[in-house]
Amino acid sequence: MRPFKTLDAKAAPLPFASVDTDQLIPARFMKRSRSEGYGQYLLYDMRFDGEGNPIEDFPLNDPARAGAEILVGRRNFGAGSSREAAVYALVDYGFRCVIAPSFGDIFASNSVNNGLLPAQVTEEDAETILSLLENGQNRAFVDLETCEIRLANHVFRFEIEPVWRTKLLNGWDDLDLTASYADDIARYVVSDRELHPWLQEIPASV
Repeated sequence: MRPFKTLDAKAAPLPFASVDTDQLIPARFMKRSRSEGYGQYLLYDMRFDGEGNPIEDFPLNDPARAGAEILVGRRNFGAGSSREAAVYALVDYGFRCVIAPSFGDIFASNSVNNGLLPAQVTEEDAETILSLLENGQNRAFVDLETCEIRLANHVFRFEIEPVWRTKLLNGWDDLDLTASYADDIARYVVSDRELHPWLQEIPASV
């Protein structure tokens, strides 16, 4: 994965609470191959009407938000089923960061494993950010090293699990994270052999 340190990008408001994974990508699109890209199906039933026409006042259909890499929502973002395809849809659409007061646990974990930053802010700060975006601001700066979001003349703090922060900063998946402890693991193996020789594997007879 690409390391995530800072991001200076367009931001789009999504002023809804409890946007769930079925809304992020409706189940009927999950039969398609990931190689086709899931971005076009992101929030499909919210972005388009029954005839497949864009809903003009939906935030992501605003030309001014085209190319946005930061999405700002309300509480309980990514609730619902554990489908990782919801994160694929966000990433394939171009988002690298979602800002919200709270996230579905599995959604947040899946996000980190796909290089998407789930930045948790207070409800008050989320409302302030949404208000700024809805009143003309369209860019934000996210700094994962300091855990800060800068927008207009405001600075907002966000929270993220320390191990998730480490993975994103380094562009690591779970295997990379484990490999980073290779020296510690090797020392433990040597120490354990000395402390518990009776637990070690007995060589096969020649």
